[in-house]
Amino acid sequence: MYRMYKISISPEEIDKLEPGCFSGKIKVIDSIGLEYFSAVRYLKRQKLLGFDTESRPTFSSDQPHYGVSLLQLSGPEKAFLFRVKLLGGIPRHLRSILSDGKIIKVGAAVNDDVRGLEKHHDFPPRGFVDLQKIVWEYGIKDKAVKKMAAIILGIKISKTQQLSNWEAETLSDAQKSYAATDAWVCREMYLKLMGSKKNPLTPEQMLPNPPKNVENHDKDNPKEG
Repeated sequence: MYRMYKISISPEEIDKLEPGCFSGKIKVIDSIGLEYFSAVRYLKRQKLLGFDTESRPTFSSDQPHYGVSLLQLSGPEKAFLFRVKLLGGIPRHLRSILSDGKIIKVGAAVNDDVRGLEKHHDFPPRGFVDLQKIVWEYGIKDKAVKKMAAIILGIKISKTQQLSNWEAETLSDAQKSYAATDAWVCREMYLKLMGSKKNPLTPEQMLPNPPKNVENHDKDNPKEG
């Protein structure tokens, strides 16, 4: 049965949802070795991956821009967190995954993430899908990952670790869960959308402040919460 999605969702509505996070195996990869090659083999077998990156935040103009610290790639039951700088950039095996058009890699604001990775190593990005560029086709206006996850999957994901130090000597369990979830949830949202009927936003609905009488509805597909 196809469902209709809300155009947008409020923080109050999100707070009422059940928390959601990646429940599979999370592995941090910080060197080229057996675990690295095992991760590459797993990822190359997947047809669909969740994708994200993390960078150490800067809080003032006099701080340096640290660049991408972490590359996250998630399958259905395993998520791998690659510590880019400790790996000396993007090793060629990872670049081959990022350049493989047969492996779909789903994220949000993908172009920004890819540009950050290209500063470490140049590669031809292929097979990337940006949720922010397609959700409007399903009647969704909100583009933040937390809001999209709430609308599409009906779950509340935590963003408390977003501004943590991604170049810490050891990543905390909270950081690992956050990073894996951000990649995994993009994969899950894409799967859900691919099984949903398109109901594109109208030009009026896509305006920053649409008229109050403009609603996202279809009499044959009543909106679900």
